Amino acid sequence: MSAVEMAQVASRAAGSRWLLLGSLALNLFFIGIAVAMAIRIPAQPRWDPNVFVRVERLADSLPAADAALVRRAMAEHREAIAAAQDRYHAAREKIRAAFRQDPVDVTAIRSAMADTRAARQNFDQVIQGVFADLAPQLSSTARHRLADWRSKSPGHHS
Repeated sequence: MSAVEMAQVASRAAGSRWLLLGSLALNLFFIGIAVAMAIRIPAQPRWDPNVFVRVERLADSLPAADAALVRRAMAEHREAIAAAQDRYHAAREKIRAAFRQDPVDVTAIRSAMADTRAARQNFDQVIQGVFADLAPQLSSTARHRLADWRSKSPGHHS
């Protein structure tokens, strides 16, 4: 084998080594990403459509005595709150059903939307009534936390 041929073989071998090393590095990078995604802790849902879940999260942020008052008030009015919430959620389903109709019935859509607005207003009145009656019993700290409390999801307020 001549010196030129040996130089070509050595050059190919060096290039192959770099290619192998680059491929190995890339594979390790992708394996690292896959492992990180597999073991990461899934994010907790920030907003739940169930008012009882949201109020429980709110109560968890209050001083113990105030949290107990909030939980007791929610328990005392649970049936009325649940009924208003169920009517609101059912009204929202009517909007979805109206949009799915073929052919489109604009009157049905508008009617479902009006029903949803009314159900939402009733739901708000029930839950806000509970908190309005509860406010005089709460500490100043708890009332300030209620005033400042936001759900953790943009566009949703609890």
